[in-house]
Amino acid sequence: MNRSTERILTTHVGSLPRSQPVVDMLFAQDKDEPIAPGAFNATMEQAVKEAAAKQIKAGIDIISDGEMSKISYATYIRHRLTGFEIGEVPRATPKDLDEYPAYRDRLAQEGGTPKYFRPICRREIQIKDLEPLHKDIEHLVAAKEAAGAQEAFMNAASPGVIAVFQPNEYYPSHEAYLQALAEVMKIEYEAIVNAGLTLQVDCPDLAMGRHIKFRDASDEEFIRFAEMQVESLNYALSNVPFDSVRMHLCWGNYEGPHHCDIALDKIIDVVLKAKPGAILFEAANPRHAHEWAIWAEADIPDDKVLIPGVLDSTTNFIEHPALIAERIVKFANIVGRERVLAGTDCGFGTFAGFGAVHPDIAYAKFEAMAQGAAMASERLW
Repeated sequence: MNRSTERILTTHVGSLPRSQPVVDMLFAQDKDEPIAPGAFNATMEQAVKEAAAKQIKAGIDIISDGEMSKISYATYIRHRLTGFEIGEVPRATPKDLDEYPAYRDRLAQEGGTPKYFRPICRREIQIKDLEPLHKDIEHLVAAKEAAGAQEAFMNAASPGVIAVFQPNEYYPSHEAYLQALAEVMKIEYEAIVNAGLTLQVDCPDLAMGRHIKFRDASDEEFIRFAEMQVESLNYALSNVPFDSVRMHLCWGNYEGPHHCDIALDKIIDVVLKAKPGAILFEAANPRHAHEWAIWAEADIPDDKVLIPGVLDSTTNFIEHPALIAERIVKFANIVGRERVLAGTDCGFGTFAGFGAVHPDIAYAKFEAMAQGAAMASERLW
């Protein structure tokens, strides 16, 4: 992973708005509808190439494939692993939304919540098909070169986020389920890094999991599960250099009350035990912007890089570059300028076809981030 050795570098969490043809193809795939041979890969290859060029134009230094080929950041695994079936299970909603049911229902009526098939683990988990992974890697490597990007990262679901959001009806315990997932996901992680890409493991289970799956547990019980999930992640990363992987911590990429979000100071020690050499986290939205002070008091290992969100991914406000610069400098004062990159709270296309931020505004926000990073660099160098 590149560091901010000469100026503050910019990146983001990964997912980007998808065009309607891409969305239509993803939903056709998810419904097992017939797709013309070669059409899926050709569509995704072009989408990734265009996304890479747009990121570079907007001032992003470390780009992604926008997760173009994935219907969502976690459920994509059912096309790559055995053991998952589509089933009818009650869909857990965030506790904060349930405490404001009128608002929750309005979101649903307005189409603000994605609808897609929900995988359930009902058999032994094994590798089913590595071709989608290999194609994703091929497309991003080619797009990176074509766009002239200095670095590119690829998202992958952590064992914990799969376990938390794909119900287990096969393994005898949460721990056994995690272990099985770690065994197969390590293959994906290693392939991404071996291709010369930076790996990003997405870990909303360590924060958002608290007010969804573990909503009725105590904080102490949740922390014990989070510890278990970090252990499984570290095992899955055992053959991946720490400086080739980064992780994303998230409380949920939706506009809602978020008053049930677990406080950062309760989970930060667990998060810092994870192997990845960089951490992306929410630091721009109104619920978590104040937590820069928690990072200032934390015992952060000397080799950890911080990538705070300086853009809120749930609002169409375009942040002022001066505010972005201010946010960056706060974190540079904590760990030093070379150990800070500018990032986003979460993605701009977490679920295919859904996103609170208009695509044009998402890229305008990136441009503002690049301007803010330049302003911060002038102060820090």
